[in-house]
Amino acid sequence: MKKLLRQILVITSDQNFMHIIENIEVIVSKALSIFMVIVILVAIADLGVFIFKELFTVPYGTFNTTLYKIFGLFLNILIALEILENITAYLRKHVFQVELVIVTSLIAVARKIIILDLGKIGGLDIIGLGIAILALSISYLIIRLSNSKDAR
Repeated sequence: MKKLLRQILVITSDQNFMHIIENIEVIVSKALSIFMVIVILVAIADLGVFIFKELFTVPYGTFNTTLYKIFGLFLNILIALEILENITAYLRKHVFQVELVIVTSLIAVARKIIILDLGKIGGLDIIGLGIAILALSISYLIIRLSNSKDAR
């Protein structure tokens, strides 16, 4: 019984425990990156099918009406790529890169604005999106300036 308690204490020591947690983080990050690659491939296939249908089945001249939806699908794939980049950057350095997270957020808000139906949204929502972009842009500028000072 004492041997078992001693092994439990050794396993749960701070250094061993943190090593176990780091290994779990790496496994989870690798699983997330694999799933994100699958999501990206499915999104690309979905985009291809959607474009093919729009080009060959929709009556001529109505393609422009679905252009915003196509832009939204493209930006979804770009956002997924940025998320994958965040995961792989974490796997490389074991640190979350705030700059990448802010850029991903900017792309997501820009996507929202691009596919926005101005007839269905109020002015307050547009102001909120504008404030979000302003805050993210200022955050990006601060991080960027901080990183450039650290590099010197």
